[in-house]
Amino acid sequence: MIKIFNFQFSISYLRSSQKGVSMIELILYMGILAVMLTILTSIFVSALDVQSESQTTSSVEQDGNYILSRLAYDIHRAQSINIPSYNGLPTIDNFQIVIDGVNYTYSVDGNNNLILTDNSGQNNLNNYGSSISDLSAQRLGNAGGVENTLRINFTVTSRTKRISGFETKNFETNLSLRRQ
Repeated sequence: MIKIFNFQFSISYLRSSQKGVSMIELILYMGILAVMLTILTSIFVSALDVQSESQTTSSVEQDGNYILSRLAYDIHRAQSINIPSYNGLPTIDNFQIVIDGVNYTYSVDGNNNLILTDNSGQNNLNNYGSSISDLSAQRLGNAGGVENTLRINFTVTSRTKRISGFETKNFETNLSLRRQ
């Protein structure tokens, strides 16, 4: 019977020695948890903002570089320039070259996409995350010389607004037809 008594005593002792969480402790824990969650949330949101800005800048830069590369490739292969037809005369929102007897027309559509139109159809040269504006082409050369150079300007703008606004970059290049 002593063992039972000792057993019962130890259980009753444990029950009386255990204390619950007081209301003050619970409020302190909840307050500390709220502060920690607020700090972690703000860090997470800041990281997402930085990622979004980086992607926007990268998209604008990649589109501009791709378009410049594509223009250089096509113009170097071209045999002639149809539009603009005269030196010094700039064209707005389009120009046309001839490659192997096929007209290649570059133009900006109503959705601010740079479109390449040839005999196989239309191709969009920028991605969905950017828009093209202020496309102009000017034929360069002198009156007695060769007139086979284009000065091309365009602006690439992100369609995603960053904290500091839309990412915008202007591109300009002079490209010449290769001599035959």
